[in-house]
Amino acid sequence: MEEGGAVFDVYCTDADGSNFIIEIQRGYQKNFKERTLFYASRAISEQAPKGDRKYWAYDLNEVYVIAFLEDFRLPDGIKNEYVQDICLANRHTGKIFYDKLGFIFIEMLNFVKKPGDLDVELDKWLYALKHLTEFKKRPAYLSGPEFDQLLTLAKYANLTKEERAMYNTSLKRKWDNKNVLDYAVKTAVTEADQKAREDERAKAQIAIVKAEKEKTHEMASVLKNKNVPIDIIKEATGLSIEEINTL
Repeated sequence: MEEGGAVFDVYCTDADGSNFIIEIQRGYQKNFKERTLFYASRAISEQAPKGDRKYWAYDLNEVYVIAFLEDFRLPDGIKNEYVQDICLANRHTGKIFYDKLGFIFIEMLNFVKKPGDLDVELDKWLYALKHLTEFKKRPAYLSGPEFDQLLTLAKYANLTKEERAMYNTSLKRKWDNKNVLDYAVKTAVTEADQKAREDERAKAQIAIVKAEKEKTHEMASVLKNKNVPIDIIKEATGLSIEEINTL
């Protein structure tokens, strides 16, 4: 969101509960340091429970402000250093006083590395962000799924209003088609599973009927061998006279 000429982009929390405030500052703003302190302080104070605080004991999660300074440098920054890592420390000893609050200012004007100098992942990201609009095609040193997503977002941001509408319509159609296909596949699998179960039940039923018929024939054969009248065997087994005579 826009606040006082600065762009406050992202406020997020990671899996460990650490809070990150990430923003892009295009130009110098009066009381810029105070502004970052204000947002960091608010992120700290909002961690307090709304109700009973008896067992909370001020157990705070980390809060970090990460600011990309596009067209200006910090007045008291280290010359030629593009990452300024600020923390609370003892003024005399330099020892860190509190390590769960940090301010990282990335001064893009000081980032002058060439493609052959990109030794660490951070340098690759900064180079991509600084020169994104200059790429005719993707450089080899910006490979990987994370850069795929960055370049896709950049292309989307550069589309005209009409092109973006067409892209969104195309993307929606693609998702709709995928949903239809997924539903068709799921339905086919369900129907196949149901047919397979029905086939198994039918086979089991045939086997049961066959076994019962064999037992009936066996019993009728025993009764016939004991000279039991055919009418009685017929009544006891349910077999026809013809079937009994063939045993």
